[in-house]
Amino acid sequence: REVSLLFTDLVGFSSWALDAGDEAALVLLREVGSAVEGRIAFQGGHVVKRLGDGLMATFTDPGRATQAALEAQALVDVLEVAGHRPRLRAGVHLGRPRKLGGDYLGVDVNVAARVADAAGGGEVLVSDAVAERLDPGTFDTGRRRRLRAAGAPRELRVCAVRLADR
Repeated sequence: REVSLLFTDLVGFSSWALDAGDEAALVLLREVGSAVEGRIAFQGGHVVKRLGDGLMATFTDPGRATQAALEAQALVDVLEVAGHRPRLRAGVHLGRPRKLGGDYLGVDVNVAARVADAAGGGEVLVSDAVAERLDPGTFDTGRRRRLRAAGAPRELRVCAVRLADR
């Protein structure tokens, strides 16, 4: 079945954590985790796994996955720990991954991770498959561009997304 896959990551976290130390890093991860996981749950998503300073989540609807990513990003944008303001990046892709126990595997999972990797700090990128299903009254999508990344299909296109001005 089709699943919307969301990956998140904190840009520059590892470098910052080296200087800030474990205590500050754990405080930041707890605060970010609370913000991100709360929005995922609110939008009907399920956290599949935590990946250090990021995570993978699934949704039945690409609009809800995108909404969760944007809401989580807004909450993370106002956090500050030890003088550091984290920058969340996120990617959403729609596909048919294989479910194995509580995890998901397959090409679409890899593609979703590459979409997130291509996002800049404070950016949510979505694949064409997601962009085509988003409500234009709710979301504004940027110019579509080809994603050039190892493990991503050559024809894959992505675009930045934000909430539409109302």
